[in-house]
Amino acid sequence: MNITAVSMQGSSDCNEDAIIRNDGLGLYGVVDGATSLVPYRSENGDTGGKLASTLIADFLNTQKELSVSGATVGPEALMELLSEANRRLARQMELCGIESARKEQLWTACAVVVRVGERFIDFAHAGDCMLIVTYRDGTIRVVTHDQLASVDERSMQWWVKGMEEGLANREELRDFVKPRIMEGRKLANRPGGYAVLNGDPAFVDYAEFGRLSRTNVESLLLISDGLYIPKPLDASPADGALEVAESVRDKGLERYLEWLIALEESDPDCLRMPRFKKSDDKTAVLVQFNS
Repeated sequence: MNITAVSMQGSSDCNEDAIIRNDGLGLYGVVDGATSLVPYRSENGDTGGKLASTLIADFLNTQKELSVSGATVGPEALMELLSEANRRLARQMELCGIESARKEQLWTACAVVVRVGERFIDFAHAGDCMLIVTYRDGTIRVVTHDQLASVDERSMQWWVKGMEEGLANREELRDFVKPRIMEGRKLANRPGGYAVLNGDPAFVDYAEFGRLSRTNVESLLLISDGLYIPKPLDASPADGALEVAESVRDKGLERYLEWLIALEESDPDCLRMPRFKKSDDKTAVLVQFNS
């Protein structure tokens, strides 16, 4: 088994993504922190999103047992680990004076994590981090569902509306869309919304988990949403995660990332290919199995 893990900072001033790699337990994954809408900085200058992703990844990376309680087995064990990380995140925010009732203050993170066993692959998922499986016959299977896609689409419609009203740079457009983004944050761990680690115990009711057979699996690709390909307004609808997997297969992970960054640099104000920032943080873990 060969593991390739990459995390690259986007156009913001810190990388809010983190890598999960715990070889002892066979745990691999990515965590994508989100900047709180009420700005927060630690003594070291870290944002709430970075603090969230780092706390979650550090907990899973240093875990010595698959289960916190010692009793849970199977994919439920991954959910137990994420739930414990979520509880630790809640405690840390409380210590820093973050009000749990105000979702715009919360430090939040999406995540996807797998446990690779001899005959199976367990997974757990929250938000828009994605798991894609490639089989030896060339079949590509997108396992997880982007739970934030519909929320982001509604915000992006306002981005386009701002462009139509004459806003011509990223900062103006971001301010115009911010109220819609705040509305989206209220849907975290709520009906009609999405799962996210933000200290809310309701996280467990919205996250997803399961088990896959390892038979004929060639590789696993775990990504943060920063790997999605930005598209012009008139582009045909496409499965973003599938496009990423196909491009990584054809180009290789490092060459794909170089190509993607060059594409983003060609549209720095996000006008030709609408998106919320020039370049999002990009994190991927590629697990390749021996023949």
